[in-house]
Amino acid sequence: MFATAPFYDSRRAPQRLRPFKALGHFRRLVADKEDTEQVFHIAQCLPSRRFNAVAAAFCASAAGRALMENEPFLPALLDDHAALLQLPADSVGRAYVDFMRREGLTAAGLVAESEKVHAARARYDDQFTWFNMRLRDTHDLVHVLTGYGRDALGEQCALGFSWGQYHGWTDLFLSLAGALELKRRIRADAPVLTAVREAQRNGKAAQRIFAQDIRTLLAEPLEAARARMRIGVPQQYRLAHRRYQARGIDPYNFLGAAAG
Repeated sequence: MFATAPFYDSRRAPQRLRPFKALGHFRRLVADKEDTEQVFHIAQCLPSRRFNAVAAAFCASAAGRALMENEPFLPALLDDHAALLQLPADSVGRAYVDFMRREGLTAAGLVAESEKVHAARARYDDQFTWFNMRLRDTHDLVHVLTGYGRDALGEQCALGFSWGQYHGWTDLFLSLAGALELKRRIRADAPVLTAVREAQRNGKAAQRIFAQDIRTLLAEPLEAARARMRIGVPQQYRLAHRRYQARGIDPYNFLGAAAG
């Protein structure tokens, strides 16, 4: 369906940059980091011409068109844990299942959060929609492949890495605003902004995750995939964790530190 669709449906309303509205949604996200719906609201407020150019180029490429034509619906593929558990123990797919079960996440859950935002809007079955769905559905693979956890800093670093991959304003805004909020709340000598900047550089240097054949990637050994895709070691992120822990701060539970 998407392979024969236009890149951008002519009925789409022009995108408008609304930074103050994005800031309001960011404040709601800060109040509840599990309120993933706010991320999709922010994305509606922060369109990027450079992002659109990356999306258009990929959709027009032979690799992009092949994925549109041949790849199954990613949430169903990624949530089929029984099939993924048949892969070798060191594979990306097995690491993905471990990550999703440990965090209590599903690919379908992320789809449901995005649908809350888009339900009241017109739906366009164009290639721009397909590209954005692909970024949504591979977000947790970013965590698995980069080594960034779902702690507060890990989320900012994963977004920074993603910005380096496709230059979306949403990822840049969230990674930097989140890092500054983290520094404001938790007083420590952890290199928070340095870790996010390192993640941005790593994202630029690496092969693009969204451009991978996901079925092939899932079957690949995790360390081999990281090496092939030139995904850098998150040294500053790990250093930040060590510095938090040296001060008795659990980087996965900043609420207790903030309260103290």
